[in-house]
Amino acid sequence: MLRSSPVIILSAKRSVDDRVKGLQTGGDDYLTKPFSFSELLARVQGLIRRATRTSEPTSLQFGDLSMDFLTREVSRGCKKIDLQPREFALLEYLMRNRGRVVSKTMILEHVWDYSFDPQTNVVDVLVCRLRNKVDRDFDEKMIHTMRGVGYVLKLP
Repeated sequence: MLRSSPVIILSAKRSVDDRVKGLQTGGDDYLTKPFSFSELLARVQGLIRRATRTSEPTSLQFGDLSMDFLTREVSRGCKKIDLQPREFALLEYLMRNRGRVVSKTMILEHVWDYSFDPQTNVVDVLVCRLRNKVDRDFDEKMIHTMRGVGYVLKLP
């Protein structure tokens, strides 16, 4: 049976024999622990690119806001913005859906990756923290609330 998805092996086994065996038994790549997230991401993107013959962007840009997935750096204008992992995930989701309203439920499912109590205010708190970092020092606000619907990343 042909497999259409590439396989990357993440292992604590470091010997050459272990790596060779992993590749010979069907792995397309082999990465030993500990590893950096940026290296894993680059290897996954490379495997996907070779498997689909398309390239996944390593960065996103919207107006003067930029996000680099390999270095996990975010900046707006000349200002570097330090984000926590969930803030980074939320901003990535908003940037990939720029101009489209995303609901709290969509954010919960994407950022937390499971269903959450819809009555909780964790999304509001996270959006507030992200808004303080992305919009606070700028006249043009990018993160907008659509009352009763959700949030949208757009330029005024």
